[in-house]
Amino acid sequence: MEDKFTLSILVNNEAGVLTRVSSLFGRRGYNIDSLSVGETEDPSLARMTILSRGDIATRDQIIKQLQKLVDVKVVQLMEPDNTVIRELMLIKVNAELATRAQIHQVVDVFRAKVVNLSTTNMTIEITGEKSKLDAFVSNLVPYGILELCRTGITAIGRNSDILNNIESEEK
Repeated sequence: MEDKFTLSILVNNEAGVLTRVSSLFGRRGYNIDSLSVGETEDPSLARMTILSRGDIATRDQIIKQLQKLVDVKVVQLMEPDNTVIRELMLIKVNAELATRAQIHQVVDVFRAKVVNLSTTNMTIEITGEKSKLDAFVSNLVPYGILELCRTGITAIGRNSDILNNIESEEK
């Protein structure tokens, strides 16, 4: 049975690192369902959050292969119960004058934010878990979705779990 799993990875913040990590997945036939990358509090490091799927053996193999990469400093499996996971979405919808108030009600219910407004459409920003974003999209479909983009998930450990304090296994 394939289960989804989330990995947080600290890597050198250098050109080519993303290519080497994504190539590892591609060469072995593993899919990346979601990927986000950004600089950390230390500009020399970037943090990757990868959502993938596979059985336990596949997951463990991916982790071992990632740890072998020179640019990878730390790989951590993010346990769902001990992780805050969020995604950002921007969505542009038809917003004629007659439907604007209704769209604003949906925006308020989901704690989203209007970030751009024109005479014919509205761009909305929302963050949250995948299920919240999916429900938000479902509520906006009747108005006409013009464009949608999602960042992919990002994840951080709850409480005192700090990725850079976790020792990676010997390479």
